Amino acid sequence: MKNIFVVFLFVLLLMACEKSETIDPETYSCSFNFTDNSANHPKAQQYQATVNEIVSKGTVGIMMSVYHPNSGQWLGAAGKADINNNIAMQPCMTSRMGSTIKMFTATVTMLLYQEHKINLDEKISNYLKASYIHKIRNAETATIRQLLQHSSGIYNYIQNPKFQTASMNDLKREWRAGDLLPYAYHQPAYFAAGTDVRYSNTNYILLGLLIEQIEGQPLHEVFEKRIFNPLGMTKSLFAAKNPVPNNIARGYIDLYSNFKIIESTYFSGWDYYTADGGLISNPYDMSLFFRKLINGEIISQPLLNEMLTWKTPKEQDADFFPIAYGLGIFKMTTAKGDVYFHSGDAIGYYANMMYIPSSKSVIVYAVNSNYGKLDEWVSTKKAIEKILESTWE
Repeated sequence: MKNIFVVFLFVLLLMACEKSETIDPETYSCSFNFTDNSANHPKAQQYQATVNEIVSKGTVGIMMSVYHPNSGQWLGAAGKADINNNIAMQPCMTSRMGSTIKMFTATVTMLLYQEHKINLDEKISNYLKASYIHKIRNAETATIRQLLQHSSGIYNYIQNPKFQTASMNDLKREWRAGDLLPYAYHQPAYFAAGTDVRYSNTNYILLGLLIEQIEGQPLHEVFEKRIFNPLGMTKSLFAAKNPVPNNIARGYIDLYSNFKIIESTYFSGWDYYTADGGLISNPYDMSLFFRKLINGEIISQPLLNEMLTWKTPKEQDADFFPIAYGLGIFKMTTAKGDVYFHSGDAIGYYANMMYIPSSKSVIVYAVNSNYGKLDEWVSTKKAIEKILESTWE
């Protein structure tokens, strides 16, 4: 889901002075640990044309995975991973996936529930220290399930103008949960817990603290142990382990809405250490995760059914598809049919992972440029419709 930022002119001037690094092209060398037959896929040309067109509209680089049970998987890329060093984007590279981590956070929470370590219908305040809870309205009464479903009514810290100002004044600052939660302190709740749904990153910061407390390990170790290693997600890591890997695709932003992009690789420090963001991955790994989750290979089918129990917001975004909220997953109603999804962005990055229940297909794409005029072709309703039109079976 889209993070909300206010852009200040004096910050833009500072950002414009940022210099790109000289990086050895060998640093970006990558491959898959399996034979990739994408070139022989029956729709390889069609899918490649789709990513090529997105780049032609101004996107710096894109990776995409298209999986259909009947025709198999196609992996492709277009554009640049690094403009300064003239590095072409490859499908085996990694990028920031932003809030898509929330589906992983929800899945780990469901695993703890499956193991009887927590109860989804107990209050989060029964598990976390009062210092995390008592200054956040609704946090003392909201349940774990309500946090997962964004039905807690808890204020979204990212929407606090004071946070936006602080973040923009120090774009390379690395934030921890204890730095971010105060921006939700004493802010009005959106509604009484359980009465509506509204997206809030604060919910998932609290869930991340819950996971760390129950498991007795930092989040990056929990995700490795619970998700990445068992599923063979060799290109994935939680940013806290290595916030800016040398081989990550460079990020770019169109702040002036004129296609004069600025590199922003180091500007997502609020997103490294908390469970509302911080995933570094690529479309293949994310497609693998989504397929195994939906197939009941990570959590049991009854618990998956709970994740896919939908709650519709009282107000919808007129500029997007009608959506419904599950537990760490969303459903959008498109002209072609329902799509389960979670998107995410950071400064200079956007990703979207989509599952089509009618065909059991998974489409995942990630770009290393956003904001301004770039968003029109990667994250809007029109952009998603075009991608679904070219990949739907």
